[in-house]
Amino acid sequence: MGKKGKKEQKKVKGAEKTAAKMDKKISKRSKREEEDLAALIAEFQSLDAKKTTVVETACEPPSPRLNASLSAHPDKDELVLFGGEFFNGKKTYLYNDLFFYNIKKNTWVKSEIPNPPPRRCAHQAVVVPQGGGQLWVFGGEFASPDGEQFYHYKDLWVLHLSTNTWEQIKVPGAPSGRSGHRMVLSKRQLLVFGGFHESARDFIYYNDVYAFSLDSFTWSRLSPSGTGPSPRSACQMTSTPDGSGVIIYGGYSKAKAKKDVEKGTIHSDMFLLKRDGKEEQEKWSWSRISPSGSKPNPRSGFSLAVGPTGRALLFGGVCDEEEDETLEGDFYNDLYLYDINKNRWFPAQLKGCKSEKKKRRRGKKGGEEGEGSEVTRDETAAPQGPVEVIREVVTEDGTVMTIKEIIPGTKTEEESEGEEEEEDEEDEAASAILVEPCARSSAMATVKHGKLYLYGGMFEVGDRQFTLNDLYCLDLHKMDQWEVLVEMDPKTQEWLDDCTDSEDDDEEDEEAKGGDEDEESEEESEDEDEEHPSVQPGEELEDFQSRTEQYWVALARANMGPEAKDKKVHKVGIAMAKVFFEDQR
Repeated sequence: MGKKGKKEQKKVKGAEKTAAKMDKKISKRSKREEEDLAALIAEFQSLDAKKTTVVETACEPPSPRLNASLSAHPDKDELVLFGGEFFNGKKTYLYNDLFFYNIKKNTWVKSEIPNPPPRRCAHQAVVVPQGGGQLWVFGGEFASPDGEQFYHYKDLWVLHLSTNTWEQIKVPGAPSGRSGHRMVLSKRQLLVFGGFHESARDFIYYNDVYAFSLDSFTWSRLSPSGTGPSPRSACQMTSTPDGSGVIIYGGYSKAKAKKDVEKGTIHSDMFLLKRDGKEEQEKWSWSRISPSGSKPNPRSGFSLAVGPTGRALLFGGVCDEEEDETLEGDFYNDLYLYDINKNRWFPAQLKGCKSEKKKRRRGKKGGEEGEGSEVTRDETAAPQGPVEVIREVVTEDGTVMTIKEIIPGTKTEEESEGEEEEEDEEDEAASAILVEPCARSSAMATVKHGKLYLYGGMFEVGDRQFTLNDLYCLDLHKMDQWEVLVEMDPKTQEWLDDCTDSEDDDEEDEEAKGGDEDEESEEESEDEDEEHPSVQPGEELEDFQSRTEQYWVALARANMGPEAKDKKVHKVGIAMAKVFFEDQR
């Protein structure tokens, strides 16, 4: 062996030793808390062990959740949903329930199968056609109810879809415990990349690659040549159509900066992991690639799926802005397609969205940098710029959800204005029939028969998190518009914040004082409603908003707090005025 070969071998061994030391370090620091969680997991498993028969029950759509897995059944017209998490502001819930969605009937069935994997989220699931259809699940995360402790799995499970049985595959050499990793099928191997491990005191991100053979049922750690991605989680990982390798795009990681302050990084680079040679002598190599086209602006928490004709799909996500130790995120509901064969990004333009123009405003450019200044309708804008739509929904408790949507545009401003003059009367009707998912991150996505299915996820308004259980479908051949299969009702959202307990106590005190004060409080609430500026007869929305703008902005500021940005407060105030105006009309 030459000197070069020996040096490369030394580097590989050195990397393996470093990884082993890091794993050992993590293991020591988190041993106690993982032991506590392991006991809780064992308790859940003992309850699952009492189930000895398969029970299938027709049910309503699954409860709101994120970081679950949604997979297309290899043989049937069904989708398979497993696991996930839900946070209501005070408590974290983890799931290991299993649901089957019948595409033709638009119905759900909950399948309780004995000895399932423990509850988890941020795992990975891959469907393979062999053996009558199998769902392979690796890794993931379990969190304590208070969300302060974490247990990361390194177990591998397979659900035999033909027999409705779970089986744990216990073989040595598996990747260390992790969540947020990615796993795809490449030829007859399951390839696992990246992820992270977090404890109450420390965290680590990975960029290692493992392969599990579906023929020999063995794990092996790959040692690709070349420079690969930096450690990260939640990236896009897509197999190449010819099975020669996988594409890695984006992801998220964080590191400790000065004074132990954690700083997050959103990655937007892209790499190819390629195999060469025969199966027994295959060699892997990393190479960085630079796609052309209109690349998504940097974001994390996006949903990913593989569509027909070798195209990877990226939906939504969030871009967090960190300022003065505060974190504020812009959520997206745009769709980008990456053509693997042409190495090109392009935004998805839905045909059904063409006539919705009047109430939109120009947003950020979807180019390489993902940055750009806002341009109003009256200003000159270049063609191909995306369009940003802001809409607000007021929930039952008065919380205003600001939903930001970005729809790629293809026309110049002059063309848009010309069409607006012809379609002014049609705009209101067109907007009424426009159906699309609200902006979100951490949703589940999969493709079946050329249709993209999107389920659940979450978005935030201030300190409040909204977890969704809606289901949408988009025909990737027609690309006309989204079809809503399960609608999200914002009024059913549960959220418990720090004020909940005190508010509950106040309500109990009021009840104890007697009915007279209840009647007085009702009268006071009615008086409060009457304090809103009234809508004058024949008054238009624009006139009402202009006349009462100062009042509604002040009310929005009181609800959102002094730390909220003036621009966002103004938007919410105007939205509240619109909601009140429409209610009164």
